[in-house]
Amino acid sequence: MTVSDAPAISRNRSIFISDVHLGTKDCKARQLNEFLKTHKCEKLYIVGDFIDGWRMAKKVHWKKSYNRIIRRILKLSKRGVDIYYITGNHDEFLRKFANNRFDNIHLINKMVHQTADEKQLIVMHGDQFDGVTRAHNLLKWVGDWGYDVLMFLNRQFNRARAKYGYGYWSFAGFLKDHIKRAQTYIADYEDAASHYAAKHNYDGIICGHIHHPAIKTINGVTYYNTGDWVESCTALIEDYDGQFRLMDWKDHEQPVVIKPKLVVEEIAPINVNPEPQVASS
Repeated sequence: MTVSDAPAISRNRSIFISDVHLGTKDCKARQLNEFLKTHKCEKLYIVGDFIDGWRMAKKVHWKKSYNRIIRRILKLSKRGVDIYYITGNHDEFLRKFANNRFDNIHLINKMVHQTADEKQLIVMHGDQFDGVTRAHNLLKWVGDWGYDVLMFLNRQFNRARAKYGYGYWSFAGFLKDHIKRAQTYIADYEDAASHYAAKHNYDGIICGHIHHPAIKTINGVTYYNTGDWVESCTALIEDYDGQFRLMDWKDHEQPVVIKPKLVVEEIAPINVNPEPQVASS
């Protein structure tokens, strides 16, 4: 590759990623590594489920690309990038070690991010708003098993597409967009998350968990979901003016900018975790 052929470097204030699920067959660590090569930032937020402890407890699936992404994040830390690792439900084994710092890597459960234009955003993985993960362990197992089956079908479907020269297409994403129950689940989740932010007087909330990237305004606050690096390969990026956009990295194309959509609904109060532990950003 000549110098002129080298990809342009994008410089950003903050980058938010989540749901990488290292240790599983469907993790897109190679794509994430390529993304982080060309997208620099002062702060990198890993918003939960970076390591999939649930799957690895049953069977570990590890590739060289998984080691590379870990080395890249460690290298970023050594170069002065502040890394904030917010724990999720699939890496909940780390939650008992929260509020510790390892050089520039901060391990926390929840924190507040102050944007360049001084807005206060609560950052958390978001499993707290999912009725299944807060329910009985049996229901949690059923939901986990169902997702395994869905991703198996996704892999088989895309192998067939690749055989005939077609690119990746998310079967799982298609089902989310076209099955009414899935749409209701996503809408309920977004309502619960935005309600939490509004109730605690934040300007917005940044979360992951449901693998459904979005930027929209609900109940007077901005709801951001980072998506994932299993199906959508998306990241949330903040520039130096405090503006946010979602980057779609599946096909190495230009960023897909999703403009905030106003959704104002009154919802019933929900029971969620108490006040988050706040770490200064």
